[in-house]
Amino acid sequence: MKTDVFSKFESNVRSYCRSFPVTFATAQGAHMIDTGGRRYIDLLSGAGTLNYGHNNPAIVGPVVDYLSAGGIVHSLDMHTQAKADFIECFQSVILEPRGLHYKLQFPGPTGTNAIEAAVKLARKVTKRSNVVTFTNAFHGMTLGSLALTANPGKRSGAGAALHGSTFMPYDGYLGTSIDTIDVIEPMLRRPGSGVDKPAAIVLELVQGEGGLNVAGAPWCQRLAALAREIGALLIVDDIQAGNGRTGTYFSFESCKIVPDIVTLSKSLSGFGTPFSLVLLKPELDQWAPGEHNGTFRGNNLAFVGATAAIRTYWRDQALAACVAQKADFVRRRFDDIAAALPPGTVQPKGRGLFQGLAFKQKDAAGTIASRLFEYGLIIETCGHGDQVLKLLPPLTIEQADLATALDHIEREVMDCCATPVLETAV
Repeated sequence: MKTDVFSKFESNVRSYCRSFPVTFATAQGAHMIDTGGRRYIDLLSGAGTLNYGHNNPAIVGPVVDYLSAGGIVHSLDMHTQAKADFIECFQSVILEPRGLHYKLQFPGPTGTNAIEAAVKLARKVTKRSNVVTFTNAFHGMTLGSLALTANPGKRSGAGAALHGSTFMPYDGYLGTSIDTIDVIEPMLRRPGSGVDKPAAIVLELVQGEGGLNVAGAPWCQRLAALAREIGALLIVDDIQAGNGRTGTYFSFESCKIVPDIVTLSKSLSGFGTPFSLVLLKPELDQWAPGEHNGTFRGNNLAFVGATAAIRTYWRDQALAACVAQKADFVRRRFDDIAAALPPGTVQPKGRGLFQGLAFKQKDAAGTIASRLFEYGLIIETCGHGDQVLKLLPPLTIEQADLATALDHIEREVMDCCATPVLETAV
């Protein structure tokens, strides 16, 4: 297939296609196939949108059946059977067994829509405007979400001043010897700090785009307690880290905290259809009818896919156990790679099947990602300087494919990082 149609007619803003310059035709499971018939192991998964792999028959089958039967596709926020099935399934399989009590709000279909809705609600409820966010955070590309995003390259594209947020140091940002809650607490509690009392604190427990930084459980618990004390709502952005990516359905389960608001998207639909969700404690549901809306809230195909995904994978602990096993396998391989190189050359990062390698050497991650694509691996980088090679495979990836991918990664890392380097990207 000719590719000049893209360069000739598509905007310069396109990005992933520059890293993976082929035309893809089909996909199944953890594999994508280009128009020439070459197969690639997908370690990107639609930036975390395909936790259950491409075209998973357990999910796509019910969607096809729904369409074939004339099921409603678009309904605004009207009642449909597909929505009722999803709500009942989500309540009975996901929320109730975890002792969670949330109302469900369906905003527009993308993650940034969920963040915008969550922050807007927090400001309405608390009658405050400031929102605390964190170093290396990423919450979306619309202006409200971008104001909570730390990446300077993303922020500079706004073309306008970004207001209403205060950045605080994430867990570990100031080094291992400093608990950053000790820095944050006086800034938010003491008069004279210059920081307005926040409506909300927005947190990713694993900073996916920010470099696979992980917030520890004690740190999260202190942060949650601080939020309660100062009357701020705790919003957990589980758009990329949720839906099983860290091993549990929600990333915060192991930390024993209960956020006031949770945002979900990415893999929520189960098969790549846009769908986002805001979970809010019942007492926070202070919206007037239609006060926040969107034409594409309530994607019925996504309801069907999400229901199928939850019924298939979350009625028991089989998938969670499988993710834990694969995550341990990845971490051991990454630890072995780090141990075989000069100290500090690479650092394993992340949690669950949300892991990667951070490199001291500038451009090493990007160079390795490009080389891996030549060997049939689709993998991206993250971090403020793209210094982290980011592993984001389907949770359902076959062990043999995962082992093959890690073999390629190990070889390329060893080839690229055979000599010590001097600076660490933080």
